Amino acid sequence: MLTNAPKGTKDMMPEEAYKWHYVEKKWKETCDKFGFKEIRTPMFEHTELFNRGIGDTTDVVQKEMYSFNDHGNRNITLKPEGTSPAVRAFLEHKQYAEVQPVKVYYDIPCFRYEKPQSGRLRQFHQFGIETFGTPNMMADAEIICLGHDFLKGMGIKDITLEINSVGCPECRAKHRAALKEFLLPKYDELCDTCKSRFDKNPMRILDCKSPIDQALVEGAPMMLDYLCDGCKKDFEDLQANLDAMGIKYVVNPKIVRGLDYYTKTAFEFVTTSLGAQGTVCGGGRYDNLAEEVGGLPIPGVGFGLGKERLLMLMEANGVEIPKPAGVDVFIAVLGDRAKTYGLKLLRDLRLKGVKAEMDTLGRNIKGQFKYADRLNAKYTVVIGDNELDEGVVQVKDMAKSEQRPVKLEDLAEELMK
Repeated sequence: MLTNAPKGTKDMMPEEAYKWHYVEKKWKETCDKFGFKEIRTPMFEHTELFNRGIGDTTDVVQKEMYSFNDHGNRNITLKPEGTSPAVRAFLEHKQYAEVQPVKVYYDIPCFRYEKPQSGRLRQFHQFGIETFGTPNMMADAEIICLGHDFLKGMGIKDITLEINSVGCPECRAKHRAALKEFLLPKYDELCDTCKSRFDKNPMRILDCKSPIDQALVEGAPMMLDYLCDGCKKDFEDLQANLDAMGIKYVVNPKIVRGLDYYTKTAFEFVTTSLGAQGTVCGGGRYDNLAEEVGGLPIPGVGFGLGKERLLMLMEANGVEIPKPAGVDVFIAVLGDRAKTYGLKLLRDLRLKGVKAEMDTLGRNIKGQFKYADRLNAKYTVVIGDNELDEGVVQVKDMAKSEQRPVKLEDLAEELMK
């Protein structure tokens, strides 16, 4: 039906908007505190950017992207994630010529065609953060620290940081060979998706959600056992940096992440408050991504955090988001002269920063007071022809149910007080 939103999408109505505004404001404040600046990229990109960046063995590329040919016969995709567009923008605008590292954040809608479930929609909204230009594990720790502090600042207690290293191309090749040897006798039992991953990226099989495949990979070789000296040192440095910052973590060798561009650091903030779908925030390092999409070899690290799932988690943790204040002043009027004066007063108050309202449905005075109650008005001004003739109006304190007379010439100043 035309009056129903498309499957996998959700309207944000005014009674919910204040919650979104709250977390968006806190996100911006946190990023500002850490020295990150906002970046905004287009809603869609060339499909090849995601094919090359995310990887054509991923579920996102194989099953979930909203791709189409535009009127110029260009293949376009609504962005399913924020990192690849941020890297593209970094390269296009030659940010590598600026003082490094470049630290950016964003707040974007993303699109993935997947089965809608609790907190996961086909159009969802994501906070993201990226640091470009440094291979130092201090940047990884800073990114993780920002995510940690933001989630804690949102009042979330039931959350655990899990970290892993997915290595570099050098050590990953050794792990890939060992993993393929382990999986080869079980190849025929793998799902079709994992069979397609077997040659190109068998490590992604470890991340398969199929219970059958999860059982098949039990006891499989883990990347941590195959790290080269450089990746091993970097992972040790990351842990030392997190220890120095006082951030608790658990090493989980099974963390792979769902996108192919990750190298070395991979991490997730997970919770048991949202059932089986427990990842709230995930990210890691992607030192080869810029080069893979046709740019210079620029290292990077970042994460994405789903806004819908964040709000669900805050609710599950009993976090009360403060509701916005009601209307400061409601102007109730009786008669045409009063309406004319009321409109002028309404305009003057709003120009001075006062949240002021008037009735636009022609309600009687009793109805106007009920409307003022619905708007949670702090004060109500009653203006009628008699009040205009006498030069005095009644100002009612709605909380105390008390009213007092105020001269017209003093009205705006009194209301401002």
